[in-house]
Amino acid sequence: MPQRDVRVVILAGGSGTRFWPASRAAWPKQLLPLTGGGPMILETAERILPLTGGWDRILVAGGKATEGATRALLPDLPRQNLLVEPAARNTAPCIAWAAAVVARANPEAILIVLPSDHHVADVAAFQRALELAIGAARGGVIATIGVRPTRPETGFGYIEVGVSDGDVVDVVRFVEKPDRARAEAFLAGGKHLWNAGMFIFRAKDMLSAVATHLPEVACALDRFDAAAREGREADALEAHFAAMPNISIDVGVMEKLDRIAVVPAEFGWSDVGSWEAAWELAPKDAHGNSVGADAMFIGADSNHVVDSSSAAGTRKKLIVLVGVSDLVVVETDEALLVIPRALAQDVRSVVERLKIERPDLL
Repeated sequence: MPQRDVRVVILAGGSGTRFWPASRAAWPKQLLPLTGGGPMILETAERILPLTGGWDRILVAGGKATEGATRALLPDLPRQNLLVEPAARNTAPCIAWAAAVVARANPEAILIVLPSDHHVADVAAFQRALELAIGAARGGVIATIGVRPTRPETGFGYIEVGVSDGDVVDVVRFVEKPDRARAEAFLAGGKHLWNAGMFIFRAKDMLSAVATHLPEVACALDRFDAAAREGREADALEAHFAAMPNISIDVGVMEKLDRIAVVPAEFGWSDVGSWEAAWELAPKDAHGNSVGADAMFIGADSNHVVDSSSAAGTRKKLIVLVGVSDLVVVETDEALLVIPRALAQDVRSVVERLKIERPDLL
């Protein structure tokens, strides 16, 4: 059932460099259909609509470079609900600003903060976990969702929890990305969850925490609120947003709180962090090749082909793979990437080199 005091903030400021060449500065990861469906940002919004009851209760926070594309992909989002950041300052300033915007109308409102570029397989289980977290937030506790780990992942942060059989438990501490041995110990011990970057809280509770732990951000929020009352918030944002500290909500606020609640959950979550992960989630043929692009496979197995080029007439070019396995092939108008799936994370090194040699392709 829709909960009328709930607002959702979708964080859409990421650059998605691990998905080059499909992902570019003006068209980053969250705007791509990486998992075989629609654009990830649209899927994120649609899976949360049943809890909000309408697009007017969804806010999207992102940068200037993606403003036009985001509006085009989310035509039902009210214009004022796209919070355009003048500069990228990480998640703490962004979430704090969103909380301030919501608090102007209702400081008691519950905010659900979600990344825009994650995959959820079991939407019903995801919504149930959020409802539990909303209940905790109504009691004045800042809450989060912790995903039960399925492997010793070294690429995620973790949440250590206390011993409890309840649906909502207390956080002992946040843990940075571990090495392999620690990740294996976390998986075996059963007291650690993956930190999925989802936060649920009353607007006033987050603003209070920001005032305590990030006074520079709180000072800027006061300026934004005063300017908003005079109809000139855009000017204040241009003048002061970039001066706020570049810090994540985890480091700036969450790790400093005396108490945080977490809902341990399983709902088929993936952060879709590489082309390898995109292949894992994509529909496949009988030989494990992804089937989203106009591609032909002859004696080829377990390949991921993506055609992000512009359509020529009514068809894109045919991509044919013969006698190869375990490759990622990504075609765009300006670049072609061919890389073993096992080395998908090395796209980052390509991006670093392009910054020096071909910044026009970023």
